[in-house]
Amino acid sequence: MSPIYLDHAATTPVRPEVLEAMLPYYKETFGNPSSLHSFGRESRIAISRSRDSIARQLVCSPAELLFTGGGTESDNTALFGAAEQYGTNRKHIITSQVEHQAVLHACEQLERKGYEVTYIPVDESGQIRLEELIAAIRPDTFLISIMYGNNEVGTLQPIREIGMTARERGIVFHVDAVQALGLMPLDLSDLPVDLMSFTAHKIYGPKGVGALYVSKRTTIAPLLVGGSQERKRRAGTENVAGIAGFAKAVEIAVREQESNFQHVSRLRAQMIEILRSELGNDGFIVNGHATERLPHILNVSFPGADTETMLMSLDLEGIAAASGSACTSGSLELSHVLRAMRLPEEVKRSAIRFSFGFSQNIEQIRAAAIKVATISRRIRNSL
Repeated sequence: MSPIYLDHAATTPVRPEVLEAMLPYYKETFGNPSSLHSFGRESRIAISRSRDSIARQLVCSPAELLFTGGGTESDNTALFGAAEQYGTNRKHIITSQVEHQAVLHACEQLERKGYEVTYIPVDESGQIRLEELIAAIRPDTFLISIMYGNNEVGTLQPIREIGMTARERGIVFHVDAVQALGLMPLDLSDLPVDLMSFTAHKIYGPKGVGALYVSKRTTIAPLLVGGSQERKRRAGTENVAGIAGFAKAVEIAVREQESNFQHVSRLRAQMIEILRSELGNDGFIVNGHATERLPHILNVSFPGADTETMLMSLDLEGIAAASGSACTSGSLELSHVLRAMRLPEEVKRSAIRFSFGFSQNIEQIRAAAIKVATISRRIRNSL
């Protein structure tokens, strides 16, 4: 069996059209965008065109888009920038227990600086309860940061309702939309969001480039200083080729959003169907919300077959998948998302994340699912 890549939530291959859009800025148009000569002007024009293009797709002003080095920098810029700008007299932040580490670790660092953070719990599907978030709001709350869709289990959060609550109370609202871009409708002229993070490499663009939406009603302090780039909000010579590739990737992703949504939904459903026919309803457990979820992520537990053994066996068979775990100092750490969902121990310790992409077909997923079921049975029978 040819290798099958089922880890699109981690990163995606660069589309040929995206690479083609990038190549001129590695060769002919290589000037520094800050230079005043014609070489610099050409690069500067490329950045402006890319910003205009992405702004059209996201329905916002080009001036509201800040280019970054990726999703982590966008999240960090949002949290640290908002804290420095709005956290002088107000010191309280609200986030959830299932955020990406780029948000959680930033919050931990802000706590060390004297800020107070409330980590809202989630239910067993991974979704927060809006009433608990509202109850956590204090007079000194200046920032709420909640992700659009979870990168491990795919659960969507009630972003519009949270945004309306934040806006009514004059609280800055940040959303990590890294996994949502290209699959969920994002109209920034309509969503009550102040800050939103994106990255290119989740939508078949290059690694090392992302963006932060900063609404006109919001001001943030820069994370990086030392230059006047990005309206003095992010110092450093811009990644011109990466930005051009990002713009092309966003253009394609938004144009093909509906068809891609339907395609990866079919792939996900096919894998569940095969697993059910091979293992029965008791042989696996699907984690996350049943309906309010991203279409390309499937988190499955195989009780009796631990995650590490499953992943190693899948890799040997040419199937690339992931877990909700992170390797820290050589030890396998249990997913903070699954812990927050308070799932049974055997469910948490046997979870695998499969994530799908536009270039895959039903036959590949069927073959992969049969192999997954076979490996799961073999591991359980060996105990």
